[in-house]
Amino acid sequence: MSDTAFSNLNLSEALLANLDTLGYRQMTPIQQQALPSILAGADLVGQARTGSGKTAAFGLGLLARLQPKQFQVQSLVLCPTRELADQVAAELRRLARAIPNIKILSLCGGSPLGPQAASLEHGAHIVVGTPGRIQDHISRETLDLSGISALVLDEADRMLEMGFQDELDYILARLPEMRQTLLFSATFPEEIKQIADSFMLRPVMVKVAGQATHADIEQHFYEVADNDERTPALTRLLLQHQPQSSVVFCNTKKEVKAVAGELHRYGFSVLALHGDLDQRDRDQMLTRFANKSASVLVATDVAARGLDIDDLDAVFNYHIAHDSEVHVHRVGRTGRAGSRGMAFSLFSVKEAAKVARLEDYLGIKIDGEALPPASVLNQQPAPAPMVTVEINGGKKQKLRPGDIVGALTRDGAVAGDKIGKIQVTDIRAFVAVDRRSGNKAVNQISKGKLKGRSFKARLIRD
Repeated sequence: MSDTAFSNLNLSEALLANLDTLGYRQMTPIQQQALPSILAGADLVGQARTGSGKTAAFGLGLLARLQPKQFQVQSLVLCPTRELADQVAAELRRLARAIPNIKILSLCGGSPLGPQAASLEHGAHIVVGTPGRIQDHISRETLDLSGISALVLDEADRMLEMGFQDELDYILARLPEMRQTLLFSATFPEEIKQIADSFMLRPVMVKVAGQATHADIEQHFYEVADNDERTPALTRLLLQHQPQSSVVFCNTKKEVKAVAGELHRYGFSVLALHGDLDQRDRDQMLTRFANKSASVLVATDVAARGLDIDDLDAVFNYHIAHDSEVHVHRVGRTGRAGSRGMAFSLFSVKEAAKVARLEDYLGIKIDGEALPPASVLNQQPAPAPMVTVEINGGKKQKLRPGDIVGALTRDGAVAGDKIGKIQVTDIRAFVAVDRRSGNKAVNQISKGKLKGRSFKARLIRD
């Protein structure tokens, strides 16, 4: 039996059988190193990036200690963004399928407090949420913390970067002292160490070996003379490689807006993700990018947290990241699930110190390559393959993805292979269709019926 088999762990037969049905047979490095300590009840600090399997690591620990018959909140998971919280909650529900009557609730900003409070009144075993919204429920006494035996801080470094220090202090001060605390972070700034020292009991430290190695990712570096040359260089690279789905990382919100504006003027299907967006616009933007209705997403590291795109073709670093671990985190968003990824980084002489640190961290020599020739600027950017149709109805109107597919394909209006990802939220639904089928899809929904009712539909445009 392999040392990395889940069956080596002290897990129930039900949990092990469910892992097998999910295809989880061998532990990832973070799971292998962290799970024995988590299952033993120890506090733990783990260094792990998105995509490393850390959710299953802490999720199995939470489920193993859960008391299903005690219908109260026993575990709290804090995440920096709504997107990540929703992903974590969904993964926990998958892991918990073999345990009957387990309720996992997501509490995040961007949704009304009232319905969330009503859900809490009916009880939950695990709550996953963002710090601000969790603080709101605590202050309104709609969330009872007295039964919590485990706390997870997921991507703690990003929570601090996003300014959640006060909210974290508020929540941590109101939790039972006798609890297990698990902290996961891609980087370890001083504030993380302070949390570990103040709120954790002799935590086990786990760092996944080889985090800086990305065998399936081609990394390329290009030297530019100054900032004025960065956007033309980025444009050349995008036109040369024409990735269907790519993220451009910038270090500041101002830079995100400027770069996205330039790329938009050049004709790219581009979205700008930054902290000034309200939750609805952010959700809509991430939906469009995930379903390939936009080809380029320009974002800061904080804004892109929680972004989970399995088939991201390329990553572009407009500047070298301030921290080498952040560079690795950015680059690690491509080349997932066994696919080949590409990463392109621009740097100038002024960034020599950052480049030197990155060379030491990666164990490579960074030399600037030749940019694609200026002649590529005569090309036109390829349009995004899909467009997104928004429907003014969702789960509250009992809409399901199958209903939307049925309505679109009725009378052969839109071929089934022209329909992409479908996302149904509480009050809206989004469906990706082939770009040439966009107007036809809108007419089919608007002039027909779904579940015997009429709904409005529109194309979401840049």
